[in-house]
Amino acid sequence: MIGQVAMLFFVCALLTALFTYATMLLRSDHEVKERTESLARMIALDVKQSIAEYPTADWLLRYWQDHCDDMDIEYDVKYFKDSRTIAKLDTLLSRHPQLKMKYATEEDITALPPEDQRLYAEIIYNWVTNRINDIKKSHDVDYLFCVLTDDTFEEQYFLLSAADSFAHRGREYEDVYVLGVTVKVAENQKQAMKDAVNNNVHFTKAGNYADYYEYVADVDGQHMLIGLTYNLSQIMKDINKETTVGTSFATGWQLALMLVTLAMTLGFVVSPLKRIQSAIREYRTTKESSLVVSKLQSMSRNNEIGELSEDVIDLAQSIDRYIARIEKITEEKSRIDSELNLAKSIQASMLPQNFPPFPDRNEVDIYALMEPAKMVGGDFYDFFFIDDDHLALLIADVSGKGIPAALFMMICIVILKNSLRLSKSISKALANTNEAICSNNTNEMFVTVWMGILEISTGKLTAANAGHEYPAIRRKDGSYELIKDKHGFVVGGMRHINYEEYEIQMEPGDKIYVYSDGVPEANNKDKEMFGTARLLDALNSATESTPKEDISNVKSAIAEFVQEEEQFDDVTMLCFEYKGKE
Repeated sequence: MIGQVAMLFFVCALLTALFTYATMLLRSDHEVKERTESLARMIALDVKQSIAEYPTADWLLRYWQDHCDDMDIEYDVKYFKDSRTIAKLDTLLSRHPQLKMKYATEEDITALPPEDQRLYAEIIYNWVTNRINDIKKSHDVDYLFCVLTDDTFEEQYFLLSAADSFAHRGREYEDVYVLGVTVKVAENQKQAMKDAVNNNVHFTKAGNYADYYEYVADVDGQHMLIGLTYNLSQIMKDINKETTVGTSFATGWQLALMLVTLAMTLGFVVSPLKRIQSAIREYRTTKESSLVVSKLQSMSRNNEIGELSEDVIDLAQSIDRYIARIEKITEEKSRIDSELNLAKSIQASMLPQNFPPFPDRNEVDIYALMEPAKMVGGDFYDFFFIDDDHLALLIADVSGKGIPAALFMMICIVILKNSLRLSKSISKALANTNEAICSNNTNEMFVTVWMGILEISTGKLTAANAGHEYPAIRRKDGSYELIKDKHGFVVGGMRHINYEEYEIQMEPGDKIYVYSDGVPEANNKDKEMFGTARLLDALNSATESTPKEDISNVKSAIAEFVQEEEQFDDVTMLCFEYKGKE
């Protein structure tokens, strides 16, 4: 036992040292990242200002890009008397003595002859290159450049690249690229440039390197970015050294304290705990709480371990009582689960489950589903032929959920179907059902119903709505839209209610979609409802689809919307397509 406690102390000390080391490294890494990012922002601003200080900056960027192959550029050369840039400057000013190089406007430059425009662009390019070279040197940046890229981010077009005095400029790999070089980029660079364009700035630290991209502006439909790369290896090496020394001293003191604590723990904690452990093991074997009482009653009660021994005695005695109760509860739960499964099976058997439901009838295509929020639900749907030329369709939503709603649902579906078969009139069937339910509705439950009768030979659909959701219709080659039909009162809510019918003339290829309120009222984690707008978007997500595919699209959209949120209400949907008599 004491060996395990010692090991525990040692592991804790070791873990503390590791966590301390990791925390110090993370903190140092975070500080380095913040400082590096702040410095990178300042450098990028300096580069932007180096370009933007010229009123002709936009013109220059376009000119450099469009005439990269025609320009005679002198890279990394200061303004000595024998440099070509000085000669070009003397030539340009001799032709246009009134021209102010740093303050010339785009109008001033575009008024010059093409040859003088090129001289101006070459001179300024040399000045800007030398300026960003100075920036690179003063801040010890490994790479500093300006590039253009399009919306695919597949390639970089180099406008400017800073170089050290000893660096080689060219177009090959590992050269400092000259103007006009276009290179393909790796996936990580592509993502970095995309992030910079979308968020203005992208900064990431990978190992001992820090990469920074900053979006500047769009030039002729392309994105201009400033890029920097820092080598942080020496900084990170110093940080690791200081962190290791500090952690070593802290760990040594922790180990010394551990030895003292371990000795005290052995006498005051471990020995009494072993006694309690022995009593627990004996109870685990014998299940006799009286033996636990006899072993632990003599222990002192004036500290936490003494209180623990008393709690163990109470626990052993409580377990004996709980075991008897659990056995009884388990037996009762098993019986309830069996009955609920049977109820679910009975309820499912009341609804049509085989699709296509009428294999020998090609005039309509029907699909439906019902997913209860609990084991059983209160929604239902049905469809059946009243005669050879008339197809009845209905969907309903009972108030409430669970077993009460399921029982009420089974009553309603029987009454509705029988009333419709007898009267062959939707308004009469709803009125008769309402009277039947209201006559003995002590629990004041009700049901919303949408019911229709489709005349196969003509495509005429006669329907009525008793407080149910608006149906949606899709004409052939059109899109789904809601039918704002007139709502009657819910069935079972009040006696002596009349229900009005309406007609829809359906053509081959037209579809009707009906649903319960569990569809638009489906909630996500933010308690936002799915709504009819998202419902219509899901229905219209496919231009050529079957009723089954339409329902599947809605089901998928709801699942994506609610994600892990628990289903709040029953979800029921029915969709049918009229294909015509032929």
